[in-house]
Amino acid sequence: MTDRSLLRERYLRDPLPVRLGGLAANLARVRSFSDNPAHGDAVAQLLEESEWFIEWTAPDASVESQAVLVACQRDIARWRRSWAEVWEDPARRADVAERANAWSGQFLGISGLVRVVAQNPATA
Repeated sequence: MTDRSLLRERYLRDPLPVRLGGLAANLARVRSFSDNPAHGDAVAQLLEESEWFIEWTAPDASVESQAVLVACQRDIARWRRSWAEVWEDPARRADVAERANAWSGQFLGISGLVRVVAQNPATA
């Protein structure tokens, strides 16, 4: 059994909200690791793993969530297609970090694991 097979088996043991939370965590790590140009390989691995998580999660998700998962997977595929160039360009690397962070927040919201409450700055 390959490492990927073991990871898939372990990942699929969790309920859908936990899987979406795991995907959100991976994408948050992409954001965090993107601050350091030396972390290109680690970010590439996180993106590849995130693609797997999406592939394994989509069949169990609602149609609305599937649409979001597919849109994220398209972004990841686009980044990975020319990864060396993306990573070497600070503006493109920052865009990856920003988009990954946005996807992370979206998946965390979809998961229902954390209730996202919009705060009015006047009442905070």
